[in-house]
This record gives sequence, structure tokens and C-alpha cells, in this order.
Amino acid sequence: MRHTLSIVVENHYGELARIVGLFSARGYNIESLTVAETLDPAISCVTLVTSGDDRAIEQIVKQVNKLVRVLHVADLTGSDHFEREMVLINVRTETRTAMHTVLSLVANDHCRVAEVMEDGLIIEATGEWKDVNALVNKLAPFGIRHIVRTGTVAVCKHPGEEVMSLMSGKAVET
Repeated sequence: MRHTLSIVVENHYGELARIVGLFSARGYNIESLTVAETLDPAISCVTLVTSGDDRAIEQIVKQVNKLVRVLHVADLTGSDHFEREMVLINVRTETRTAMHTVLSLVANDHCRVAEVMEDGLIIEATGEWKDVNALVNKLAPFGIRHIVRTGTVAVCKHPGEEVMSLMSGKAVET
């Protein structure tokens, strides 16, 4: 099963390598990985997508949580959260018919034409992982020249006080 993990970590050199190394050492594949600073530049949020059964993911979460500079780890899969992925697709549209068909697909899938070229389009789309995959499959017959995906980003709809304070850089009052 596909799991989305949110990892709040101190923003230090080598921390991402430690997290990735932990996955590699245990033979787990990382399907998607995004990292960015939070409101506090000393803290970053890593969003990582991997696959495994619930027991294996629980073990991974425990191991990641033991890393020194990891402040918080959560498997968002079972919680109320919001996920998105962005993709840029360079697709061929060498004929007028192909151009019109691709434009109609783009209009129907709530995408945006980022660039128009003589023989193609660059399409920008944001959506759930499965919707992005569906769009790629629809455009594949036209000839995709290049594709770049951001990977999944996710946010918990109701984070706890601890997570909110960690990511904002403010201390929690007790």
C-alpha cells in the first residue's frame, strides 16, 4: 500500500541523506520525495511516499523518529490530509487536429498551457497522484517528449499543537 510520510527535521547538512540512507539500508523504495523549509528556516519538512504493509511502515516511522535531528514523523495515510503533485509535460502536437485534441484534454482536466511551441505544448497540471497519472496516460499517444514531476506534497488538515509550533518556529505554551 502507498504511504505518505511527513517528517519535520532540523535543517542541517546531511539530514536528508540520513533519512534516505535509512530507507536504502532496509531495502525500501522511495517513490516520491520533496523537501522545503518551513516558516522557520532552521526547520524543513520532508514529504516522502513509499510502499509497504502497515507493519513495515510502522517500523520505518519508528526508525526515522530515532534519528537525532528528526523532530516529528507522521504517516499521513490514515489521517485527514490533503495531497497534491505538479507535473510539466512537453507533448507533441504536430498537426492542428492533435493540437485541438490536446487543448480539449487540458481544458477538461483543469490543466494549464504553460508554453505554446510550433510543434508542441508544455502542459502544467496539479492534482492528486492518480489524476496526474491519468493525464500522462491520456497524453502519451501524442508523444511525450519530456516529463518532470515534483513529487507529492501533503499537509495534515488538523495538525497537533506540537507540529504547528515546530513548523512555525514558535514555542508551545504549556
